[in-house]
Amino acid sequence: MEKTIGAFEARRRFGQLIEEAFYRRDHFIVERSGRPMAVIVPIEEYRRWQRMAKARVFGLLEQTWSQSASVPAEELERDVEAALSTLRSEPLVEEGA
Repeated sequence: MEKTIGAFEARRRFGQLIEEAFYRRDHFIVERSGRPMAVIVPIEEYRRWQRMAKARVFGLLEQTWSQSASVPAEELERDVEAALSTLRSEPLVEEGA
């Protein structure tokens, strides 16, 4: 379940929030002055996001390499850097998802 909580309240109840995230798999959006600032999620979910991001990077690299087999190394390096820049600029999870 996703819940929104103010930063002061999150600080006061931090131990309880991490237990709810771990055991109940709850997600907490921590806000300050009504602005989302951070998220508390179960560690397994965070690690899954890391694995997905890593797989996506390697997938983009593989796609670039296979499509660029006959391209000069310098051009290939530019393509790889562009793909990485695109990946880094995209959020791992879309807002509201």
